[in-house]
Amino acid sequence: MLYLEIETSTLKRFDAGTKLQPSLLDWKNCVCLLIARMFTHTKPNDSYAANDQPLVQNQTVTEGGTANMTCRVEYNDQTSLQWSNPAQQTLFFGDKKALRDNRIELVRASWSELTISISEVTLADEGMYTCSLFTMPVKTAKAYLTVLGVPEMPEIDGLTKPALEGDEITLTCMTHGSKPAADLRWFRNEKEIKGAKEVNASGKTFTVTSSLQLLVDRDDDGAAYTCKVDHVALLQTPQQTTEVLEVHYAPRVAITNSLTFPQEGQYLKLECVSKGNPSPDPVMWTKDGGELPDLERMIVEGRELTFTTLNKTDNGTYRCEASNHLGTSSAEYLLYVYDPNAMGQHGPDHALIGGVVAVVVFVTLCLIIVLGRYLARHKGTYLTNEAKGADDAPDADTAIINAEGNTHAEEKKEYFI
Repeated sequence: MLYLEIETSTLKRFDAGTKLQPSLLDWKNCVCLLIARMFTHTKPNDSYAANDQPLVQNQTVTEGGTANMTCRVEYNDQTSLQWSNPAQQTLFFGDKKALRDNRIELVRASWSELTISISEVTLADEGMYTCSLFTMPVKTAKAYLTVLGVPEMPEIDGLTKPALEGDEITLTCMTHGSKPAADLRWFRNEKEIKGAKEVNASGKTFTVTSSLQLLVDRDDDGAAYTCKVDHVALLQTPQQTTEVLEVHYAPRVAITNSLTFPQEGQYLKLECVSKGNPSPDPVMWTKDGGELPDLERMIVEGRELTFTTLNKTDNGTYRCEASNHLGTSSAEYLLYVYDPNAMGQHGPDHALIGGVVAVVVFVTLCLIIVLGRYLARHKGTYLTNEAKGADDAPDADTAIINAEGNTHAEEKKEYFI
């Protein structure tokens, strides 16, 4: 701004009640005043200089979103504010739009604020934006607009359906278009597992890949493998993809029974528990390597073999066999039917078991007593005679002879335990 102090006497006043034109001197003085205002500049006061700096803030927006760019100034002597893009193209000069872009709109324009909005932001909109205040000299402030690239929905490849037990497979998860590079996380039934990550740049965005190597086991059948994308642009709407692994494997068979000690006349049920994929239906029952002998009392229903009334002729080895296209498995059950007269009402003879336990305890006590007496008999004393001066004897025989004549030899007792 230009500042000039002029005395009021310099210009002649006009009489409001007259229609006289100003004199030549008046015109000269007016021209001098205009020239002086154009070329004369006095320094503004310190408070004005401190408050006429534009204030802006950096902005971060997700691709496809809307960015609001605000420029404020605390003191402005009616000087226009201007926003320009990274290419130094003027977007708005005050409330006047300068660039033909339908995405850019005016939000607010005043002497102290200029706010514009950019809708449907793209990665190309990223960069340094400048707000200018046209004082002398021109004052500027810069704000950086960061555009986040939204990663695409992840895709899982490498899943074979069905997989076979023992196969080695590699699951690959990939997502495109993230900026900055996204992070991929693997989960197996909601439990996180670690994969190998790889990042490749593609222009301004990144393609992220994560691989997971598996040795397929039957426990993986029905397991859900999830690939989840973590990114700052997805705080509200996380993206993830889930695939369920199907595993085919050979059956495994086990036999369960309804009675621990089956007796004559009782009802017994044997169940062939087989697990395989595909399911090994039906199962085959045999006895002692042949067919079941009595189909009236032995009823086969699916996986179950039922004995309506047991008797001694049912004793033998029963075999259950199940198979699918990947293999065959079998299990055996040795059936022994007890005589109810020889057993207690609720199971084996408890008196017999008690007798056996008593015998074992008695034998153990006897062994302890014998060992104690043996140790006691081998505990005693023995005497050793040491003649006085035996240390001076030239040999052992001389020491003994000398000791025989010494009736007062000192006796020493030594104990052996």
